[in-house]
Amino acid sequence: MHRSRNHKIIAGVCGGIAESLGWSPTLVRVLWLLLSLIPGPLWVVYVLMWIFVPKAPAAVRY
Repeated sequence: MHRSRNHKIIAGVCGGIAESLGWSPTLVRVLWLLLSLIPGPLWVVYVLMWIFVPKAPAAVRY
């Protein structure tokens, strides 16, 4: 899994999850938002993924 370079708003974490699952980035963002309403440290998971999940490789353009 990689953080998305194309589908990012903050860090590309939700976009990367969406790309790896073949889902819409908007759907993943809405699900993440709904899950973050449940008590728990979901924002910590997001920050950790931002730090530890690498960005997707840059596309080579000729």
